[in-house]
Amino acid sequence: MYPQLQAHLLKDINFTPSEVQEFISILKHQKLNKKDLLIQPGDKVTHEHYVLKGCLKAYYLDKNGQMHIIQFAVEDWWISDFEAFFNEKPAQLFVECLENSELLSLDKVALEKLYTRIPKFERFFRLKVTKAFVALRNRILSSLQKDSKTRYVEFCKQYPSLQGRIANYHIANYLGMTPESLSRIRKTI
Repeated sequence: MYPQLQAHLLKDINFTPSEVQEFISILKHQKLNKKDLLIQPGDKVTHEHYVLKGCLKAYYLDKNGQMHIIQFAVEDWWISDFEAFFNEKPAQLFVECLENSELLSLDKVALEKLYTRIPKFERFFRLKVTKAFVALRNRILSSLQKDSKTRYVEFCKQYPSLQGRIANYHIANYLGMTPESLSRIRKTI
């Protein structure tokens, strides 16, 4: 059951089949439609979500109603409003489906209990958080140090599975440029 998730778990940690099964047993399968909101500002966030199928975006709206995309998530990625999840604060982000999606939702209370029973899962999620932190740091440094064309080329190399699945105006937003700028860049490549 869920071979994609099993492979995901076993990439970094040598879990036994029974440990994998115990983890899978605490997950809730969810199907969502394109444009459905998984999370919106003010929500209590008690789950993080593993993407089995589909594509989602996490974003916030500034005081002028301008969207700022923080994260995309496709198959084999995790998504949530992580600050709200980890710090038990109301959500600040929207998490919206860009495609019909299937998720496995992981409850925070069940996860904490799992850490006690099988400490290897705490190590697994620590590795995931560390990788996410490094990726975020690299994204911030890239936006500060590199021009728009370089950032777009790096995005395409780093996330080839997103090309064709995400509208160019979403990619432009994520990279901090206008859709017109992205269009000019794409014409020169």
